[in-house]
Amino acid sequence: MKSQTYLDFFELLNNFISKHKSGKLLLKNGARMRKGSIANYENLCKILKEFCDFTGFELRILKSKRNNNYPFRKEKNYWRKFYFQFTKYLYSTRNCFDNYVGTLIKLIRSFFNHLEREKGIYLGKLQSSFYVRHENIPIIVLNPDQLHHLIYDQELETRLCNRLKKAKDIFVFGCTVGCRYSDLKELTNLNLERIFKETYLKLTSKKTGTFSRMKLPGYAVTILDKYKGKFSTLLPPLHLSNLIKYIREVAEVAGWTYPVEKVRQKQGRFKEIKSSNPGGYRFCDLISTHTMRKTAITTYLSLGMPEQMVRRISGHSPGSKEFFRYVNYAQAYRDLEAEKVFRRLACKDTLLS
Repeated sequence: MKSQTYLDFFELLNNFISKHKSGKLLLKNGARMRKGSIANYENLCKILKEFCDFTGFELRILKSKRNNNYPFRKEKNYWRKFYFQFTKYLYSTRNCFDNYVGTLIKLIRSFFNHLEREKGIYLGKLQSSFYVRHENIPIIVLNPDQLHHLIYDQELETRLCNRLKKAKDIFVFGCTVGCRYSDLKELTNLNLERIFKETYLKLTSKKTGTFSRMKLPGYAVTILDKYKGKFSTLLPPLHLSNLIKYIREVAEVAGWTYPVEKVRQKQGRFKEIKSSNPGGYRFCDLISTHTMRKTAITTYLSLGMPEQMVRRISGHSPGSKEFFRYVNYAQAYRDLEAEKVFRRLACKDTLLS
């Protein structure tokens, strides 16, 4: 019986990464792979090497073409064993959660698709048996009252030092325009368009390539005017980690210290994440730069902007599952307001007050 030929898995993966880096390998739509996606594959390569070192598992690819006598059962068992051991390593040893594990598995599946499509290496579609888990992480957003407090409360402003004022301005602007921080931090005067007395922000998202243009409210223009000419960008340059730290301090000063449960999923099971603080997690502890985009979308939806227009601002596709998470959240907010109306309706004395 003819012996099987195996290819070096990591050599193939590194070649895949380097060709995308150089632009020799393009995506299906002809575009170059984004730097962030390349970094994700590099991280995958690093984690897979650590997994192999830790478990002694030897990764290889069977060199086979579709018209060969493909040893399907043997390879199926091999990759089933890999999937079980790799996910066990991620969950147990690295303490990862479903979203992160799912992201790594999706990258492996995409790499296998590349091997079949570009290299002609037949894998029998084994990658389709790699189950990708997802988790719906609770959305941490500001409600319209909280956002209003940040924008207009002068007493709060006087209680903030300069670094926290800068962080608050960036946060408020982000909660208004709804773009990702990777785009927000690089905005310049080229992203502004002034027509008569109105100011518009226009940008193309790095992640999706989606173009958006929106009219800025007066308070957002005031924020930009405050830093006009002081930096090469529209807003103060703050490192991501510092910005997150500062906006949490702002939220603490604002009094948003009520307890919040933090829950994640492992293999489909909910697990409460305990805080190192005796009192547990507070709302202010869980705010991040992602909160800006989420707050913008849910605010627009909660206050009645049509979904189609909100998607034009956020850059989501019509069938986006992520977008409908925001829709559901906004619906919950509207239900709460409706309950207030129904309670007033039930109390005759308050109807005309």
